[in-house]
Amino acid sequence: MADGAANLRDLAYSTPLEDLNPGDPDLFLHDAFWPYFERLRREQPVHWCKDSEFGPYWSVTRYQDIMAVDTNHAVFSSEAALGGITIRDARPDLRRPSFIAMDPPRHDVQRKTVSPIVAPQNLALMEPIIRERAAKILDELPVGETFDWVDRVSIELTTQMLATLFDFPFEERRKLTRWSDVATALPVPGGIVETEDQRQAELMECLAYFTRLWNERVNAPPRGDLVSMMAHGEATRNMTPDEYLGNIILLIVGGNDTTRNSISGGLYALNQFPEEYDKLRANPELIASMVPEIIRYQTPLAHMRRTALQDAEIAGQAIRKGDKVIMWYVSGNRDETAIENPEAFIIDRERPRQHLSFGFGIHRCVGNRLAELQLKIVWEEILKRFRHIEVVGEPKRVRSSFVKGYETLPVRIHA
Repeated sequence: MADGAANLRDLAYSTPLEDLNPGDPDLFLHDAFWPYFERLRREQPVHWCKDSEFGPYWSVTRYQDIMAVDTNHAVFSSEAALGGITIRDARPDLRRPSFIAMDPPRHDVQRKTVSPIVAPQNLALMEPIIRERAAKILDELPVGETFDWVDRVSIELTTQMLATLFDFPFEERRKLTRWSDVATALPVPGGIVETEDQRQAELMECLAYFTRLWNERVNAPPRGDLVSMMAHGEATRNMTPDEYLGNIILLIVGGNDTTRNSISGGLYALNQFPEEYDKLRANPELIASMVPEIIRYQTPLAHMRRTALQDAEIAGQAIRKGDKVIMWYVSGNRDETAIENPEAFIIDRERPRQHLSFGFGIHRCVGNRLAELQLKIVWEEILKRFRHIEVVGEPKRVRSSFVKGYETLPVRIHA
């Protein structure tokens, strides 16, 4: 393993800077991207990749520079029509707007429509529901046998939560997981989706299903679920089908992928740093600071993308109008100039909330408190039940430089 890491490092440092392509999804599939970002932070923190499967793009890799881009929506746009929020450009005819892929003022009014669902009083109502479900999921796990943590715990808990937020038929909740995976996967033979046509066909099924829910709820009194909120919201009730689908996908991915991969990534990190697991067992109150540290260390979305609306400069590099600018949160969260000892997973870190995983500025994650609440509850319930959850093999990772995730994580519970 050490030899492999050394070889990866050699490759990252021996490739000419102008030939580096840190967004290569295969680097993420093999967890091999770390030395590339380390080198860029040191040698060229704002880096131009002239050629990749996603076209040319800028990489912004340091904490402060990422903050500067993320908080300047007047210069760096999220607009779907310009390419949206990911390194991969959707075909122009498939660029669906959603409030995360919009600039003000449209962004502001649409976001405002759905944000009450994660208001403090709503979270207080959700807490006992999340706890009851987490307890049931954990109580049904096999002790002493190897099983897949991603499927049995991470997906199950977050998909149940998502079904509640949408008031989606509970027995069909795994459709939400599938649509989330389909929406973010890169088409590849043998992959989650093999072609763009297959992806679009499945997303049309998603739209048809949610259109049915919309039609039921628009003709009923307003309720507290996301579909009803959009159907009755002044800024959202006249959305085009494309815009509705864009927002549904945003809410599914935002409410599912991120928390699910943090639940998996947190357990994996505790196994990589067993002294932290000991610390947690000795003092369960450390969950409060461990949760944001998991979210930093995992960084569930590796990047967000912007498009320059005018010529600009970042860290001495001249950005041209129309250039694609990638904010690598996964790199900024390991920036040693901003975070002390960033490569270590430290559950009682002094300032655990100093991380980029939720973004900054107008697009800061709307569901960040719900994500933290789910992680907090699941770890409280784990510690009540199990002495140790052992990771017994390497995870299978997602081939994506956007969603930094796990397809499987084999574990065994020791009671």
